[in-house]
Amino acid sequence: MSPAPVATGELAVTTTGLTKRFGAQTAVDGLDLVVPSGAVYGFLGPNGSGKTTTIRMLLGLVSPTAGSRTLLGHDVARDAGDALARVGCLVEGPAFHPYLSGRANLTRLDAADLRADPRTSRARVDEALDRVGLLVAAGKRYRNYSLGMRQRLALAAALLRPRDLLVLDEPTNGLDPQGTREVRHLVGSLAAEGTTVLVSSHLLAEVEQISTHLGVMSAGRLVAQGTAEQVRGSVAAVARVSTGEPDDARRVLLRLGLADVVVVADEVRAPLGDLPPETVVEALVREGVGVRGFTVERPSLEDLFVQLTGEGFDVSG
Repeated sequence: MSPAPVATGELAVTTTGLTKRFGAQTAVDGLDLVVPSGAVYGFLGPNGSGKTTTIRMLLGLVSPTAGSRTLLGHDVARDAGDALARVGCLVEGPAFHPYLSGRANLTRLDAADLRADPRTSRARVDEALDRVGLLVAAGKRYRNYSLGMRQRLALAAALLRPRDLLVLDEPTNGLDPQGTREVRHLVGSLAAEGTTVLVSSHLLAEVEQISTHLGVMSAGRLVAQGTAEQVRGSVAAVARVSTGEPDDARRVLLRLGLADVVVVADEVRAPLGDLPPETVVEALVREGVGVRGFTVERPSLEDLFVQLTGEGFDVSG
């Protein structure tokens, strides 16, 4: 399946033919990524699909074998400084000085930013800590932080300055359900303020709740891309007819041109395609088939993922 075209105005992230090979292995193959400004872009894919390699190329941490990429209108290869100046990121987990406190770690990061005003450093650090719920534990040494607290500190580091783009790789890793909800609300509030968020995650339910756009990777290729509605709509809804006359119902559905009609006990199922549900019900009633129940089942994001990639979602992806 080819990725759907994305209607865009200004774009926060684009790639053209982005490719990365490691010897004979192609990790990312001709990627054309389109992330509109202001979007929450859910970046999905199983283990080894090329998500993290793609993110590392976007951030200039890995050089592509071929292709180009831009962030906030700047070419990363030619203008990395300006491209990354207003980009916050969390990639492959946090890394901080274990013997320093959370606040001291952020203060060191803030001091390394030549574009930041040192006179307002304390205010920036406290605001970032407060936003991720770590202000109370700011004086605690990093080595004594739980995994969830470490992940929160990494998010705080990404928020030290106003960001036009946030790139988050598994931002809820190690968080409890409450922490996961807080990250979801944080992403929502950032998006409401105009920040574009690209989030890679294995938590499909969370991605589904926060994403305005989706991109699905499989074996290094982008197999689906578009608004959440476009991607969800790329897989047909399934009509389910409950009836005491399943064989007759099956014949009616076949005459309507539906394919892959399946009978399971007293239920008949078939992908609807472009056929309106009311047309199916009308045809069944007209042919005298007793309809006990009729439902239209939309595929879940997990169903869609399996159909697009041919495999289940690996939490280590």
